[in-house]
Amino acid sequence: MSAIADVARLAGVAKATASRALSGRGYVSEETRLKVVAAATMIGYVASPNAASLVTGRTQSVGVIIPFISRWFFAEILESIEQALLARGYDMTLYNLPAPSEERERVFDFFLARKRFDGVISVGVELADSEVQLLHRLGRPLVGIGGEIPGVHTIAIDDIAAARLATEHLLSLGHTDIRHIGGDQIDQMDFAVHTKRLTGFTHAMHAAGLPTDGCFSPCAFTVPGGYDVGLALFGDPHQRPTAVFAASDEIAIGLIIAARELGIQVPSELSVIGIDGHPCAEMFRLTTIEQHPRNQARMAVESLLAALEPAAEPVAAGLTRAPTNLVMRSSTSAPR
Repeated sequence: MSAIADVARLAGVAKATASRALSGRGYVSEETRLKVVAAATMIGYVASPNAASLVTGRTQSVGVIIPFISRWFFAEILESIEQALLARGYDMTLYNLPAPSEERERVFDFFLARKRFDGVISVGVELADSEVQLLHRLGRPLVGIGGEIPGVHTIAIDDIAAARLATEHLLSLGHTDIRHIGGDQIDQMDFAVHTKRLTGFTHAMHAAGLPTDGCFSPCAFTVPGGYDVGLALFGDPHQRPTAVFAASDEIAIGLIIAARELGIQVPSELSVIGIDGHPCAEMFRLTTIEQHPRNQARMAVESLLAALEPAAEPVAAGLTRAPTNLVMRSSTSAPR
């Protein structure tokens, strides 16, 4: 069986250099790394993760906890986390974390506590203080995505600012009859995303001196959710607004489909803007606030892996704002 010494000899480097090149831990030049990888491939060398773990005390594995897998935002985050970890030689174990329940307790008390991970990334989950303290006691670096968690470094967009910008875009075009279609205020997502986006809308309307009573309609964060509300709202010409700020691109796409079915022209009769940067937004020519979930995932992985470097400082608690940007397409224009 080939050994690391054989790889090093064939590549013409020291054993320690070959080990760093194959494990991804420690610096080697790209030229040297490629030479070592080619040598390992040539002789069929495969590093033993168990042996590496005994030497380094690391498992090269990261635990990821997430509330949803099938929804677009979370799927984008997951795929990008996996790609970023694999590029650095790390594996990923995924836990679909339910709401507070016995099942959720088992995830923390058994899987995350007893299985060996080098660190944990929490995506869209508002962790309880006891859950954070458990991971801290285990010495596992923890990074979150989605909103503020006390004692944890987290990455998130400013939902209030993004919603305000979306509404201000409609106001700048001359719209005054604007409706917000967003998530149910009772059935909240973690980190109160529904409320924050409604708050941003309200702030922008009030700053423009416009009322907001009766200007909000709740729906599911899905294309069908937007479609159903759109049919009900746009079907009555007496209550139809000239513009809508949708709390997600999927809601906005559902609204556009409903408008088309009712013979309402977008944007000449109805302007629509969303938040997300969904891949289908361009196809529907949807104006949107892009939040770049893949960038948020890369930021989280970089923060976590930086804390795993030798002699690294613990991950500093606090919130890092992920950037967003307005992308203008043809779903918005000045009112008729």
